[in-house]
Amino acid sequence: MGQPWQRAVRALLGLLLRRPLIGVCVIPILPNGSVVLMQRRDSGRWGFPGGLVDWGEDVATTAQRELAEETSLTIARMGRLVGVYSDPQRDARFHSVCVTVEVFATGTPRVNDPKEAMAVSDFQWAEVRELNLAHDHAQHMQDYLANRTVLD
Repeated sequence: MGQPWQRAVRALLGLLLRRPLIGVCVIPILPNGSVVLMQRRDSGRWGFPGGLVDWGEDVATTAQRELAEETSLTIARMGRLVGVYSDPQRDARFHSVCVTVEVFATGTPRVNDPKEAMAVSDFQWAEVRELNLAHDHAQHMQDYLANRTVLD
């Protein structure tokens, strides 16, 4: 069974590690009205930029950091909250809660982190509707285009 301190450490780790991870998904809109997507290296599928919230970071800072890291874009201004997606099955890798936000971005879309992105490009929404998007990003897109704010 172990020493009492070992049981306490195991219990603490269980509490800390058995929690969903918090992530941010960014729907970046360029001044011409197009939306920027990245082609993910892990699946080859297109999706919205985003990633996990780092310790000590808020959601807006994560959105700025992830957008710059993955697409080389900067946020000119934050848009609306699209939704909070928490279905435990939304990401096959782990249980994560995703906060999806619209941002108005500036710059030229390009791959900034080739370990994560194979390509970065801007699209018109009609083109995005035809893509097989990563994770549950098709649902994020549908909610965004329907002007819904969801808590799922």
